[in-house]
Amino acid sequence: MIARGAFIHDLESKRNSRDLSGGMELVTAYAGARCYLLARTDLYSDRNHDFIMTSDWPFNLVRSFGVSLVDLQARTSEVRRCLQAFEPAFQEIDPVLDVSGEFSRRVCVIPYNAGQARLLLAFLFGNDASLSHDRLRDVALAAAYHTSHFPEIVSDNCALSDLTVREVECLSWIGEGKTSDEIALIIGISRNTVNNYITSIMNKTGAKTRSEAVAFAVRQRII
Repeated sequence: MIARGAFIHDLESKRNSRDLSGGMELVTAYAGARCYLLARTDLYSDRNHDFIMTSDWPFNLVRSFGVSLVDLQARTSEVRRCLQAFEPAFQEIDPVLDVSGEFSRRVCVIPYNAGQARLLLAFLFGNDASLSHDRLRDVALAAAYHTSHFPEIVSDNCALSDLTVREVECLSWIGEGKTSDEIALIIGISRNTVNNYITSIMNKTGAKTRSEAVAFAVRQRII
């Protein structure tokens, strides 16, 4: 396994050269894993965006299992995301899916934050891998350090939310504690139209409640 000092030095070099995939490959090797998948989960509700940032998983597993991992994390509540951040967890690949004999069917999943972004790192291990929980926690912090250097990943993403001016206006009033009826009266539209805007906001932000939608907008500096 890579020594910790050498790992930190090499990761700094990858970061300075803006080599995203190279840094993630280094993080993967330090974890003792074979392959990685890095995805952004707070954009998953908008399928127009490529939510998988970089990966060297076998393509069939990215499509059949990787996407479902991202989907599950994207639909997790904001509170649970915060509680789970940087904590490694394991999931089993569905037995019906074909996995090369060189890989274990256990996948290590680590959600983490980098800047304003919510990211998911998932490792595939070999069958003979020896896992260290301390190393897995280290790699989560290292991945956050590495990816935070890429503005296209962690920057203020108002545009990426794809909210319209009217939707942002409604969201701002929701943040002030206004009901649909009150918002309709304030901005001069019908209650049904307000509720349609709110439904669209939920779909675009991946929020399950109005409070989560407001939290998303505050985090992304939309309101």
